[in-house]
Amino acid sequence: MSLVMTREHVERIGAQGRAAYPSECCGFLLGIWSPDGKRVKDVRPVENARTDSPHNRYLITPDVFLRVEKEARERSLEVVGFYHSHPDVEARPSAFDRDQAWAGYSYVIVSVRGGAPRETRSWELRPDRSAFDEEGLFVAEDAPTESRPRASEG
Repeated sequence: MSLVMTREHVERIGAQGRAAYPSECCGFLLGIWSPDGKRVKDVRPVENARTDSPHNRYLITPDVFLRVEKEARERSLEVVGFYHSHPDVEARPSAFDRDQAWAGYSYVIVSVRGGAPRETRSWELRPDRSAFDEEGLFVAEDAPTESRPRASEG
């Protein structure tokens, strides 16, 4: 599978990661499922509700999840994934990330080093929950032709 985002989405996630540093930021990827992957139409930042280890963990509470899911439905979108930052470590899922993840969704991670966003990568959990596989992350101008948004789609 692949994930298609716009440059603006990547920049917004990076800016949130910079603002939250040295804690993790988090949020939702709202979009649509297509035969060739997932297409992000909006990113929805939320507060990291983790209080015991916000520098290396994030938490999205059930009430926030339900509220954002409802907002997405009202916009004819779905939750296609989530994002969070990794302060001062690479953009690779941790064992904790794997334990908390759901198969089928995209998990975008931005590495924020010294307060500056660096690499951004996307991952998908295997159905047997054994590991994450990196999925193709295409920024709109880098997207394959069949995944490229039409001008009217934004």
